[in-house]
Amino acid sequence: MARPKLTLYLDIVSPFAYIAFYVVQNNPIFKRCDVTYVPIFLGGVMQACGNTPPIKIRNKDRWIGLERDRWAARFNIPIIATVPEGFPPNTLTSGRTLALIERDHPSQLHAAYSALYKTYWVDGQPIQKPEIVASALDSVFGKAEAEKLVARASEAEVKKLLNGNTELALQSGAFGLPWFECTNSEGVKEGFWGVDHFGQVVEFLGLERREGGEGFRSLL
Repeated sequence: MARPKLTLYLDIVSPFAYIAFYVVQNNPIFKRCDVTYVPIFLGGVMQACGNTPPIKIRNKDRWIGLERDRWAARFNIPIIATVPEGFPPNTLTSGRTLALIERDHPSQLHAAYSALYKTYWVDGQPIQKPEIVASALDSVFGKAEAEKLVARASEAEVKKLLNGNTELALQSGAFGLPWFECTNSEGVKEGFWGVDHFGQVVEFLGLERREGGEGFRSLL
């Protein structure tokens, strides 16, 4: 029987995408499936779907921060106490750089995501600045290579990589992040949105909830 597969679409701008990445990357429950991370531009998805950002919706703009903190606490995820200054940042540079890493250095994509998410959602640094992106990736690639990767984010070829990934997310059914594209061991595929659907993701993939610890035991 084939191993289940999980494709997780991500953008550094989303705290819930960060939470999803952290759980999938670190929780043993997901060691039983094949995981693929795909960098996209959330702004492009939202615009294409006519979706309104949560911070522009009355009452939800205040509630969404509490929800973020609840989920981070549930899974013991480090996260900044307040929304980083200037939120939401423009993440085209980080997204394009990640798309380039996905193509040219796929084995280091998860480490690049970890470094960039920590830089923004733990340390609160301005991820919209190319020099901050390069500094974050220094720990993964070294200073010289990190700067080369970020410099290439302005190239037309690299822009197409991120645009193509964003279109793939839309074709998969995404309208927000995190978006989980799941294929179970029988080859059946379904999409799930949001960390509040983690329980359904695990059930659909046929994973053992008890292996996920306290966080997953509390999910419906």
